Amino acid sequence: MDKQWYVVNTYSGHENKVKEKLEMRAESMDMKDYIFRVIVPEQKVVEEKDGVTKEKLKKMFPGYILVEMVMSDEAWYVVRNTPGVTGFIGSSGKGAKPTPLQSYEVDSILNNMGMSRIDVNKELEAGAKVKIVSGPFAGMFGTIDSVDVSSQTVMLFVDLFGQETSVEVNLSEIEMVV
Repeated sequence: MDKQWYVVNTYSGHENKVKEKLEMRAESMDMKDYIFRVIVPEQKVVEEKDGVTKEKLKKMFPGYILVEMVMSDEAWYVVRNTPGVTGFIGSSGKGAKPTPLQSYEVDSILNNMGMSRIDVNKELEAGAKVKIVSGPFAGMFGTIDSVDVSSQTVMLFVDLFGQETSVEVNLSEIEMVV
């Protein structure tokens, strides 16, 4: 099964507590192979009050967190029964498993946070195979040459007209090949 992103509903204002509890439960219940990342969608907002400019983090979706996981019965149970979780978005209830987010939806949210759907530190390394999913090289496969985390780009070797060519693409334009 593939890991995918799901939206989990929590008590509003408790998103960070639920994130911590879910990460601790995934660790203690040996679910790290099924529950990968838990993210509270936030973005920096500049506010001006009384002539003072402050930068603060604002929740993009109060009452919701994103969970990257493999939807197995055990992982589903662990997430659903974490204190503070009220359910999954995209599930009709009655024991139906939820619908995952589409790639473009996840990319949009994570890009606003300055992140990528691909866990750069764990998944991207020289020699790894990727598929380009958008942009001028969409549909092509490539091999990673280097990753520039600061600019959110990756240098790939792709086969163009029978010749291996180096191209630079954004992290949001690729997905890992399993």
